[in-house]
Amino acid sequence: MKPEYVFMLLGGLGLFLCGMQMMSSNLEAVAGDRLKGILEKLTSNRILGVLVGAVITAVIQSSSATTVMVVGFVNSGLMTLRQAVWIIMGANIGTTITGQLVALDIGTIAPLFAFAGIALGMFSKKRNVQNIGSIIAGLGVLFIGLGMMSDAMVPMRDSEVFVNALTSFSNPIIGIVVGAIFTAVIQSSSASVGILQALALSGLIDIHSAVFVLFGQNIGTCITSLIASVGMNRNAKRTTVIHFMFNMIGTVLFVILCLVTPLTDAVAGLTPAHPASQIANMHTLFNVVTTIILIPFGTGLAALAEKILPDKKEEIRVQPDDDQWLKEIMSSQHVLGSSAIAISSLMENVGSMYSLARENVLKGFDMILSGDDTRFAEVEETENTIDLYNISISRRLSKVLTIEHGPAETKRLNSIFQITGNVERVGDHAMNFAEHAVFIREKGLKLSKETIEELKEMREQCRKAFERMELSAQTDPTQLLVDAVSFERAVDDITERCRDKQVERINNRACEIESAVLYSEILIDYERIGDHMRNIAEAYAEQNI
Repeated sequence: MKPEYVFMLLGGLGLFLCGMQMMSSNLEAVAGDRLKGILEKLTSNRILGVLVGAVITAVIQSSSATTVMVVGFVNSGLMTLRQAVWIIMGANIGTTITGQLVALDIGTIAPLFAFAGIALGMFSKKRNVQNIGSIIAGLGVLFIGLGMMSDAMVPMRDSEVFVNALTSFSNPIIGIVVGAIFTAVIQSSSASVGILQALALSGLIDIHSAVFVLFGQNIGTCITSLIASVGMNRNAKRTTVIHFMFNMIGTVLFVILCLVTPLTDAVAGLTPAHPASQIANMHTLFNVVTTIILIPFGTGLAALAEKILPDKKEEIRVQPDDDQWLKEIMSSQHVLGSSAIAISSLMENVGSMYSLARENVLKGFDMILSGDDTRFAEVEETENTIDLYNISISRRLSKVLTIEHGPAETKRLNSIFQITGNVERVGDHAMNFAEHAVFIREKGLKLSKETIEELKEMREQCRKAFERMELSAQTDPTQLLVDAVSFERAVDDITERCRDKQVERINNRACEIESAVLYSEILIDYERIGDHMRNIAEAYAEQNI
């Protein structure tokens, strides 16, 4: 094979993968976190779940990207294991669309797609329109690459060594192994099937040898999701097991059918003059039939995956600086859904940080009210953890913001900076409460009964507010803001009333000056907590608009 043909083959493969990446990354920028909402609404029904998986994969031309997205969503808690089953089944159907498009030979108008997409991006200032243009251009580049690969392989028909190697694929084991390894290496079943079709179009391989390579390619595509699940939780790993079981069951079934029935000849007979269509039709038949057979057993597959990978007896708590998920997002070539995964993971950490701040606020009040400062070290340790969370989340946000995001996702990520900053300040005021308790004991100060009752009222107000204002995926941002505004007003009213009473006590000489000064500082901390809680709610509501 002449060097120019080798260069053309490699260049074609590069263009194909580049086009797929353009489509996937720009779809992420257009759809972004809306994918989360779509999946949450539709995956509760198995048929709709399969359709969603098929449509998303058909659009982005990559079942690997869809599966990696699903693994990430399961790992971050955006999707359950049983919901993931239907998306995976649909992804296997959606990936056959690429083969069907190649068989239709739309490569002749591929340059028009590339030109139209680039022109759309160049002449529009709107970010979303530019992203859509890149998706269209990516489709064109993808098919230009396929055309180059097909043309580069035509001279290979004269190579006896190459032809003999391809004919050995008629052995099912060899064909399956080669197909699986090749797809695992390039991490794209769409690309590997496209290359197989290019070989068929060049007359180098017939349908009887190609089918076994095709079945192996379906197994090889599982490698991408397997790699993506490294370092993730148990359910994410189970998702990859389900993906592998689906393709293995399909492969065993179709190998038997092709060996003992005239299935291959029947498929070839549908389009006798079009080898690329024969491969595309077999690929579609493989995934559609396997899905139809396994849909009734989807929950069974999930249960089997749970038995294969049972829960560990002891779950290791993830530390604030453990960012394996971030490494996966940053290093993965499949970025679909990365915004939703990143935002969900970051908000999970923010929620943990918020819970620690709430815990310290209530402990700080308890220390002042009881006059017992023995829990100071405990409060201090929790405050240090809050600070670590703040540093870790800020560092992660800086890295995540380097990934391509749509305007809505960028807005949400920026709001997380505001939330963490305010949570950290709430933690600081809680620490001040603990320090006030130490000061009271060291100075032997006495708080009046009236003051203690007022402090109890403040603590109860904080407890109720924290209880209502949870930061989680189920939190209604509008209600959170309403509660925060109500809390801040109550705090301002209580603070004003307590200050007036404190002035009365000073005038009546019912309290010591030193105690009065300390109480004023406590009221300032209390008032600031109300302000920061409102800021948190406003930022949270802003990111959900």
